[in-house]
Amino acid sequence: MDRAGAVPLAELLDERRYLLDVACWMLGSAGAAERVVDETYRRWYGLPDAARGRIQVPRSWLARTVGGLCLGRLTGPGGLDAAAGPAIPGGPPGSAGRTAATLLAGPPPPRVRGPRPVPASAHRHDVLARAVREACAAQDGERLVSLLAPDATALFDGGGKVRALARPVHGSRQVAASLLTLLALRPRTTLTAHSVNGRTGLVARYDHQVAAVISLTVTGRRITGISIVLNPDKLRPWNPPPVPHRARPAGPVPEGDDRG
Repeated sequence: MDRAGAVPLAELLDERRYLLDVACWMLGSAGAAERVVDETYRRWYGLPDAARGRIQVPRSWLARTVGGLCLGRLTGPGGLDAAAGPAIPGGPPGSAGRTAATLLAGPPPPRVRGPRPVPASAHRHDVLARAVREACAAQDGERLVSLLAPDATALFDGGGKVRALARPVHGSRQVAASLLTLLALRPRTTLTAHSVNGRTGLVARYDHQVAAVISLTVTGRRITGISIVLNPDKLRPWNPPPVPHRARPAGPVPEGDDRG
């Protein structure tokens, strides 16, 4: 089963963390590092498909771009804005930073005429979602294909902030291959069934942090659509910051204090 183009979830997250560490080390600011890494991924998605395909080690390209942007912030009078890269030919200044959004959005979906498909029952939806989880955990491609409609579509929403697939994937075998690669259960990666938008979906965690939220569209007895949210911004509600622990004051308890 061809899995070209897809990247395992653990690799996606490790790559982004590495780039953030490099940028933070160079700039000394977590906020500035985040902006530099976001700009780096915008440049990545701004490349033509053929140019991206010729890059054999994407992490090295991304790291070099992060380094260049950081140096531009440290030495250039205009900071990151001055290092935003060349404009798209024929476009307004600064248009290179908007390329990712254009690529990720793509053309509007065609309008489907005729009666709208009837969603499956909640029970059927739950059964299929859990079967997808089992197939992914076992890396069983044929089982996963059997759960998908022949014209199934998968959408990967990375928000231009991780190196996810930028365009929809069509066809049961192509969707299955991409999903199996993304959700390969490597060490520190888990996949569980969870309520997503009122129906059973899947949640992938890496190092105990939610790294992907997956919702399914089920029509009849097959899955017709899969939506995978990988955008770190959209996943923030799933990863609330830890509640700070209030340490008890050191030393003896004053007389009359009833704290036990």
